[in-house]
Amino acid sequence: MTVAVIDYGIGNLHSAQKALRLLGADAVLTDSPDVIATAAAVVLPGVGNFGACMNAVRDRGLDLAVEAVISSGRPFLGICVGMQMLFDSSEEAPGVAGMGIIPGAVRYLPDHVRRPQMQWNELIVSVDDPVLLRAGDPQWVYFVHSLAGQPSNAADIVATVEYGGTVVAACRRDNVLAMQFHPEKSGSAGLAMLHRWLTAEGVVS
Repeated sequence: MTVAVIDYGIGNLHSAQKALRLLGADAVLTDSPDVIATAAAVVLPGVGNFGACMNAVRDRGLDLAVEAVISSGRPFLGICVGMQMLFDSSEEAPGVAGMGIIPGAVRYLPDHVRRPQMQWNELIVSVDDPVLLRAGDPQWVYFVHSLAGQPSNAADIVATVEYGGTVVAACRRDNVLAMQFHPEKSGSAGLAMLHRWLTAEGVVS
């Protein structure tokens, strides 16, 4: 059961692939809509500028591949800018439309905090989510971002962190899970989340 990690040519996309392979998934880095169309699950990672990433995705026709995956009901995971591109728009790139999977906008973190937030932060899980919720010790995850998504529907928010106020850290909408933090760079807590995602979706046992 292949996990397609979407390659649109920007940033270090290999780290997500390596983490998934470490957990036993047949993860392939690909820009082929045909491979994405037949994958059991799909991951959209990302670092960098929203506009540049969104344009690169569109130039390769990968936005249509993402929409098809999500419409099919297959598990989809967005990471960092890969999460942000699922929103309608971003203040980082006015005039560049996002994919509109999660209604809402991506906005800059408050002016009174250091941007980017480049640190570990404690995840506050607000919804009984099979991937994010874990009983026991606090979950610390790693962030590198200056903007964060603000969903129009608060029900889409499943986790937050405190950073000059409440910041959305993860969203879920049906088969779509999106994380502003980097699970692949978040040590054992992040790898455990990825493993729970893979097992919850039946990709690995």
